[in-house]
Amino acid sequence: MISERIEGARQNYINSKPAVSYERARIWTESHKKTEGEAVPIRRAKAFRDTCQQIDVNIFAGELIIGGIGEFRKCGILTPEFSWTWVDREMDNFDKRVQDPYVMTDEQRDYVRKDIFPYWKGKSLEEAFLAQLPAEIAKVAVDTGFVDNDSKWRQAVGEITPDYQDVLFKKGFGGILREAKEHLSKLSSTSAEDLKKKDFYNSIIITSEGIITLAKRYSEKAMEMAALEKDPGRKAELLKISDICSRIPENPPASFYEAIQFLWFTQIGGILSENPLALNVGRFDQFMYPYYKADLEKGIMTKDQIQELIEALWLKLSEWVWTISANTAEFFAGYNQFQNLTVGGKTREGKDATNDLSYMCLKATEAVKTHQPGLSVRIHQDCPTEFLDAVTHLVSKGTGFPAIHSDSAGYQMLINAGYEPEDARDWNNCGCVVPHFRKTSEWTSAVNINFTAALEFALNQGKSRISGDRIGLAEKAPADLKTYEEVEAAFYRQFDNLIEQSIIATLLAQKLHKEMVPRPFLSSCIEQCLINGKDLVDVGAKYNLGPVLTGIGLAVTSNSLAVIKKLVFEDKAVDMETLIKALDANWEGYEELRQVALTVPKYGNDNDYVDDIACQMANHYYKEGHKYKDINGNNFNTAFMGISNYLPTGKVIGATPCGRKANEPLSEGVSPFAGSDTSSPLAAMRSAAKLNQDVHSGGTLLNLRLNEDLVSTKRGRSNLGAMIQTFFSLGAFHVQFNTISTETLRKAQNNPENYKDLLVRVAGYSTQFVNLSRSMQDAIIARTAHENY
Repeated sequence: MISERIEGARQNYINSKPAVSYERARIWTESHKKTEGEAVPIRRAKAFRDTCQQIDVNIFAGELIIGGIGEFRKCGILTPEFSWTWVDREMDNFDKRVQDPYVMTDEQRDYVRKDIFPYWKGKSLEEAFLAQLPAEIAKVAVDTGFVDNDSKWRQAVGEITPDYQDVLFKKGFGGILREAKEHLSKLSSTSAEDLKKKDFYNSIIITSEGIITLAKRYSEKAMEMAALEKDPGRKAELLKISDICSRIPENPPASFYEAIQFLWFTQIGGILSENPLALNVGRFDQFMYPYYKADLEKGIMTKDQIQELIEALWLKLSEWVWTISANTAEFFAGYNQFQNLTVGGKTREGKDATNDLSYMCLKATEAVKTHQPGLSVRIHQDCPTEFLDAVTHLVSKGTGFPAIHSDSAGYQMLINAGYEPEDARDWNNCGCVVPHFRKTSEWTSAVNINFTAALEFALNQGKSRISGDRIGLAEKAPADLKTYEEVEAAFYRQFDNLIEQSIIATLLAQKLHKEMVPRPFLSSCIEQCLINGKDLVDVGAKYNLGPVLTGIGLAVTSNSLAVIKKLVFEDKAVDMETLIKALDANWEGYEELRQVALTVPKYGNDNDYVDDIACQMANHYYKEGHKYKDINGNNFNTAFMGISNYLPTGKVIGATPCGRKANEPLSEGVSPFAGSDTSSPLAAMRSAAKLNQDVHSGGTLLNLRLNEDLVSTKRGRSNLGAMIQTFFSLGAFHVQFNTISTETLRKAQNNPENYKDLLVRVAGYSTQFVNLSRSMQDAIIARTAHENY
């Protein structure tokens, strides 16, 4: 049972449409006007400090954790230094967008067009990227659905986990500031390397001053409100808030309440500095536990009071809205920011890490039904039975939470990536399903690659079947492909070409981020950056991994190649020319052939005939992607992450040999194509487990849907727990479940006002079902609802 306070905030959260604030952009712009000619890190740091000094400080009714990024409680911001042109094009229709609409007034639109956007014309990251990207690459990689990396040139990188254990909670930002000054005092003005370090440390000093100032302004605001407050209980709360904000985050936290408020100020700092994707909380149950234990022992707080604070944090994390273009929203649907919080697993020494907070986080997610944080759990072979039971209990509640990860597979992924064993054991989840560590810099979602586009180009002489434009490499007519091996070779030629286009676009984005948008605030949260005197963009972290290529359509492409192999070349049930005519006609007039194609083995049913094709494709993908190096000399990495990318990538693909029709969604992660996993959930798991998942350090995602009756009993949930452990014993990394009936989902489609807090698993995240477009809702409903294990 949640408190009246939390329920009030929860109702505001589910009933409010996100509103856009231009305050951060206004202050950022005015600051940059004053710092023309100064070093880029200093300009960005000063803009951050100016924002902290000037932005409105609002404490909303009943809040225990305070602080915001604008004047609205459910709020998004603008970052014109990254991109403003899409805002200019789209903001007149923000409230009418099919996916992720925002509220923005005419006054706001007039102001930004008159007073903000003119300054940034020709200066944004997006404009630089589009100006420098070769036209032939842009044809493939800019808003096409074939290759997409716009979240890395219209937005910030994000994808970082602040180091609470070794930096923030040990030093506070006051300690970070003093450390930067000490390093600065030892640098020489006659060394080129030191000159750059001087800019770095000065930027750290400035951003630290900024976040400390912001907290003190909230302290003063709380004190002012307390003086006017008539209710004695609320007055005491405001005075407590004022006291806490007067000391943190300048100083290390001394209690659970101080630590959780410190954490939220760090999130605010990250958001105001760059509006990032995947600003992860990390291993919350580990770094917060000492404060929890000490407060209980000293009688400072009760367990119920701490539970309420956790629930308050869940709401704060959900009230920030990642403001993105319509194109990006198609790939990241549902107002999701991927603030991943991880519980469970093992300690750095290899012991079970589960504690009271692990359970309390599961309880908070069940109680408040917020889409943030992205709750992940690490499961190892010897994890407590009680914890696995708590995990399957949450699964049964139909929220799509938690994302369930193999502790050992995540460890092995990081060992393969070169991590020290203790650090590899200490991994947290990043964004969707990326094993990550708090001393790491990485672009975990650098670019999306449409596998099925490669097959379409191979079978259509390099052309898009929908537009008729030549996008891929020139290829011989499909009727001239005389063997399955020739078809396969044509596919891999097109596939490798898409990977190459992805690399070119990503290298340019990396280069421009390094030149234009250093990250001083978030760099101050990473230990090795402070020691090395290097920003995150200059590989200052202890571990700097290459960008991750995200594969889309593995199942659809494998299924389609299996159809060609069996029906055309083995059974000779149809010739290639007829099959191509059927695809050109979107199967109209060829339904009998389509039904035959549907009988060919499909990935997700534990059938080696098609699973072997998927494994070969995944292995090739890793080897081909991994051979390239990024701008810092690191190998590119691969992943089968799941976001909503399988809808927009499907919209640009015609009919496929597997029986899928034109414009329909593809498949996400290592999940089966929706509705094609007709055997059992364990069979789908066995198919996925055949992939060599430990090499895909960007993560692998398996989405499954279970009939809610399967998990409605204790026995059913125990069976689910055993199935998860079996899956992980096969070397798999991740699985997650939707357990809401089709009947309930259809009711929510037809009467959304009655289902505002209904959460569903989209892909690597959960969000409110009613906040998804109709096509995204239909894609979730189309998944097989398994009725038996």
